[in-house]
Amino acid sequence: MTNSHITLTKTEKDDLNAFFQFQLDKEAYYLAAFTSENPNDKTAYLEKYTPFLTNPTINMLTIKANDEIVGSIAKFMRGNDAEITYWIDRKFWGKGIATTALKELLRIEPIRPIYAGVAFDNYGSQKVLEKCGFIKTGQDKGFANARQTEIEEYIYKLSD
Repeated sequence: MTNSHITLTKTEKDDLNAFFQFQLDKEAYYLAAFTSENPNDKTAYLEKYTPFLTNPTINMLTIKANDEIVGSIAKFMRGNDAEITYWIDRKFWGKGIATTALKELLRIEPIRPIYAGVAFDNYGSQKVLEKCGFIKTGQDKGFANARQTEIEEYIYKLSD
């Protein structure tokens, strides 16, 4: 999959079915940490994410590698702060897809500063953020549904 053609397309409702399947992966769910309470509830998943498709403050994109859906990436607002989130299907980890997709999102979403939160032990995501110029600026604690406990979260920021 290295040297694959990575594209970002506007997420469509049918794409949510693939995203739902990705988050069923136990290892990915654990690393994401800050997830839904019940990853197996497809109805709740679709009810949560379908409105995001038409929310003007959210830029929700589907990541494709050689026209295959391999993940999602989005810019959203939390209060007055812009944040990013992404999820790559685990079978595509370690191939540079998240880094390529994030660089493209940052090109089309010029708002700065922009933030990201990541579980303290999600080293892959920390590496992606740092490759894209994000700096670790702090930490917080939050309840991680995937782990059923409070864990440390690192806060990353991209200023320019």
